[in-house]
Amino acid sequence: MKVNKKGAVGLTALIAGSMLALAGCAGGGSSTPTDTGSAGTLTVWVDDNRAKALKDVVAQFEEEKGVDVNLVIKDNAKIRDDFTAQVPTGKGPDITIGAHDWLGAFVQDGLVAPIELGDKAADFRDVAVQAFTLNGQVYGLPYATENIALMRNADLVSEAPTSFDDMIAKGTAAGTKYPFVVGLDPANADPYHLYPFQTSFGNSVFAQNADGSFDGTQLTIGDEAGQNFATWLGAQGAAGTINLNLTQDLSKEAFNSGESPFILTGPWNVADAEAKGINIAIDPIPSAGGETAAPFVGVQGFYLSAKSTNTLLANEFLVNYLATPDVQYALYEAGDRPPANTEAYEKASSDPIIQGFGEVGTNGVPQPSIPEMGSVWEFWGVAEAAIIKGADPVATWTKMAADIQAKIDG
Repeated sequence: MKVNKKGAVGLTALIAGSMLALAGCAGGGSSTPTDTGSAGTLTVWVDDNRAKALKDVVAQFEEEKGVDVNLVIKDNAKIRDDFTAQVPTGKGPDITIGAHDWLGAFVQDGLVAPIELGDKAADFRDVAVQAFTLNGQVYGLPYATENIALMRNADLVSEAPTSFDDMIAKGTAAGTKYPFVVGLDPANADPYHLYPFQTSFGNSVFAQNADGSFDGTQLTIGDEAGQNFATWLGAQGAAGTINLNLTQDLSKEAFNSGESPFILTGPWNVADAEAKGINIAIDPIPSAGGETAAPFVGVQGFYLSAKSTNTLLANEFLVNYLATPDVQYALYEAGDRPPANTEAYEKASSDPIIQGFGEVGTNGVPQPSIPEMGSVWEFWGVAEAAIIKGADPVATWTKMAADIQAKIDG
């Protein structure tokens, strides 16, 4: 974008102020890089929707700070790989959008630097900040959250269920083909969609630290609570209430055609259901084990490149411009996901669909972004599918946990 340049005095003042702000950076984990590039230019990778949402704030930043912001529109599917390939060579952007679950690999490979939210951290929903926290440092500015919830056909069932058993009873009483549907893969089930039921038994994949981050040295998935979930899952498979023959597409079709009053899904399926004339309500996920059913929460945000030669400018842009409620709301309008900023979220919650997903997400947990999580998925889904098909729940679950630990240990 073309900008009006201001004098060197304004830029010097900006850098001096930013240095003071960065001096208290949480944990002091990053050093200021040598500035070998243009001190008046920032390169930011975004997708097309986010580029449009950021147009006004970029113009404001350029005008007030006398710098260029180069918004580079990237294909979402290529951002992670391109960032990983280019940053080590000194190329790539100063800032990129990205998902929080890239964080562990990014930090492990030295690709991103911490940012200093300072008092601004209190302006964000806790789960959003936790998602970008690793080893006590915040590595991204969150802007949106995403999670599954229970979508209900309010014309078929008028009230939210109070438990999993209550949901099945209400669904059965509705007289539909299926009392409840959730999309699964015949070979790998779907740990992401089944996780809320797992957490309702008090089980997690890894232990969580006080700041909400996960401890990769403490694999907890195989504990007694996890075994209790596995036993329950086997019983649901035998009863047919958890059905491997219902894929994502088939479960969506069943709900949208009125063959089930309940589907466990995310906001990505709202538009198609509404287009079919379904009177949608978004409910908390019913507990199967007695504790809160907490889904994984995915968080979108902005990362700061560890190789940026404009760290001070980038931090200023992130914390004092992109973190504002107005910008966060504009990003919400572009992506239709609950905002990470609390004030923007409260405004967006005038939409009951957004409010419903957001409230469920408030009780959720960030999907672990630690490198050890990469050792979990291949064993987890296969074990769940085997249990649903009738394998011994405890033995299968225990072996799964042992296989995960062995892979983590190398």
